[in-house]
Amino acid sequence: MNIVILGAAESGVGAALLAQAKGHTVFVSDRGPIQPEYKQQLTAAGIEFEESQHSLDKILAADEVVKSPGIPEKAQVIQALREKGTPIISEIEFAGRYTRAKCICITGTNGKTTTTLLVYHLLKSAGLSVGLAGNVGFSLAEQVIDDKFDYYVVELSSFQLDDTHDFQPWTAILLNITPDHLDRYGYSLEHYAQAKLRITRNLDSNGAFIYNADDEVTGKYFQSAFLETRQLPFSLHHRHDIHLAGYYVTEDVLCTNLTPGIDEEAGVEVNTANSPLIGQHNRQNTLAAVLAARVAGLETAQIEAALASFQNADHRLQLVGEIKGTRYINDSKATNVEAAWYALDGIHQPIIWIAGGTDKGNDYSSLLNLAEHRVKALICLGVDNAKLRTAFDPIISHVEETQSMTDAVARAAALAVPGDVVLLSPCCASFDLFKNYEDRGRQFAVAVKELKK
Repeated sequence: MNIVILGAAESGVGAALLAQAKGHTVFVSDRGPIQPEYKQQLTAAGIEFEESQHSLDKILAADEVVKSPGIPEKAQVIQALREKGTPIISEIEFAGRYTRAKCICITGTNGKTTTTLLVYHLLKSAGLSVGLAGNVGFSLAEQVIDDKFDYYVVELSSFQLDDTHDFQPWTAILLNITPDHLDRYGYSLEHYAQAKLRITRNLDSNGAFIYNADDEVTGKYFQSAFLETRQLPFSLHHRHDIHLAGYYVTEDVLCTNLTPGIDEEAGVEVNTANSPLIGQHNRQNTLAAVLAARVAGLETAQIEAALASFQNADHRLQLVGEIKGTRYINDSKATNVEAAWYALDGIHQPIIWIAGGTDKGNDYSSLLNLAEHRVKALICLGVDNAKLRTAFDPIISHVEETQSMTDAVARAAALAVPGDVVLLSPCCASFDLFKNYEDRGRQFAVAVKELKK
């Protein structure tokens, strides 16, 4: 086949290398400049590519196009391909054709990366042959060239799911659905929810669907009656209106049952007290991950040992230091209101909150009650803090502004007493003062380290 790859970052280059390995003719096209490391990979493999342009004549000659997830449907090149009727698929769809491994796939608006990394850690710690792929930054297609793993744990964004058709997860996890990226879905929450639910479309009786029974949007749009796979709903509470596969018995003990509704006595308890993860949303993430591990055959002792040794990805409720009895937590990845809500809800000590940045049309009303009862001071870190101040000035006794991370951390430290938590959970994008959320989080960690000296 003549395969064209649109986009030459991790997923695009991985798809190109796989296509070449399977004997297809390959051409890679990127509308922007290609990063040197990816250019080097393509050159070394002898794969033809172009950058900073799309040559429509060459692209429209394709038998099939593999599209990188960042390219929107409204892009001119995609519209031209649709008009011609050229099949367009995702890297995940393409990779799925060439692997016999069992794919455990995770999606959701919040918590995907933590849950993906935790499932991977649980399986790897138990000695299973497992690869990590998808939205965590590793191409599934490139790994499938050698296809040396029995399992892949794959983080999937809605954009990656959009162009899947026949891809078949073995186990699918849906954590939650809250409004995000709606500009890509005609500003329709239903369309966005349906994109997430594509993860279930090819599940069969050999697999399982693990989903959050407490999530309202999932409940509204998920048509459980039409799914042929094993359904494993979970909840933070032992609900009696639904047969649950997982729930918490106490704050630190969860119960899993892989045959809900069939054998209610088959529950297996797992102690999570030694997990380093913070907050209610991470209790949900842990529950989903433990269920996936149980489906993969792990025993309680294996799961409990691995929970204790897990290290989350940077910038996600990450403890970066403790100074004079005050903990400093980096949650720079919290670029929307929902993510910040999880952070404020999950910390039960008095909070000095560092927030602000590029506002994405935020509605802060859902945070007001938590902020009033848990936040003792707010330090606004942004070029324009007017909207934050309008929302929180009336309910937080101490609010101040700064445009420097060093100053923000120094001011927080001056306000803190032993037992407090200094929390960077910005609610906003980072592009006013920082390169990205990683840069913001790193600057926070560095400022804490300097303060400790």
